[in-house]
Amino acid sequence: MEIYQHFRKDEHPFIDQTLSWIDHVEKTYQKKVTDFLDPREQQIVDMLTGTSMEELKVHQHGGSNNAERKRVIIAPMYEEMTEADFHLTLMQGSYHEKFVSLGHRDVMGAFLSLGIKRQKLGDILVEDGLIQMIMAEEIAPYVLTNLRAIKKTSIKLEEQPLSSVVEKEVNWVESSQIVSSLRLDTVIKAIYNLSRKNASELVTKGLVKVNYKVTVDPKLVLEAGDMLSLRGKGRSKLIGINGRTKKDNISITTARLK
Repeated sequence: MEIYQHFRKDEHPFIDQTLSWIDHVEKTYQKKVTDFLDPREQQIVDMLTGTSMEELKVHQHGGSNNAERKRVIIAPMYEEMTEADFHLTLMQGSYHEKFVSLGHRDVMGAFLSLGIKRQKLGDILVEDGLIQMIMAEEIAPYVLTNLRAIKKTSIKLEEQPLSSVVEKEVNWVESSQIVSSLRLDTVIKAIYNLSRKNASELVTKGLVKVNYKVTVDPKLVLEAGDMLSLRGKGRSKLIGINGRTKKDNISITTARLK
């Protein structure tokens, strides 16, 4: 199918899934509510729905204005959606930050230890002794009953209205770089000010993600819009590819999350 040539091979299974969702909505005229999708998956749903023969509309909501992970609804154009249609629940807990240090990975690990798949959990906030998790409504009662501790620290969760969510500040700082190629290790080297050897080793060790998935191929050729993350160094993205320089290098625009 011609559409696959526009996507990387590892994205093909998700493309198949999205096409099946679109086909179902077109045939039944009933909306499809997905689990939480990362931004790249959200983009793919938008792109594929736009190629649909029928008039469909994509709605997205993750529980807050700056949510990264969102549930997506594919629905007929005429059908109106409300916040309730996304079936989101905000769970909140607290801990004594003077006595214990908790992070995003700790909360994520405790959630996954319950045997629930990652796609049922949206964004997580852990700061100043406060924990907030946005999750699928259907698994909220189970989490409320069974998630009692995180890293040996007792936690009491309570359901809160979505209006209580703490909005995360998003600050992307843009910069321009000149690179010899669009290879992953080359771009990582430029963004994080590393040596080429160190950048390549970090990739092969599985410490780098491209579009929210671990990749161990330093030679992977990046494209405009790709999201990157390097463990311990934060997230970045390749915003634009601006063309060749006189010395035949490549001018790119990147941004790093501060």
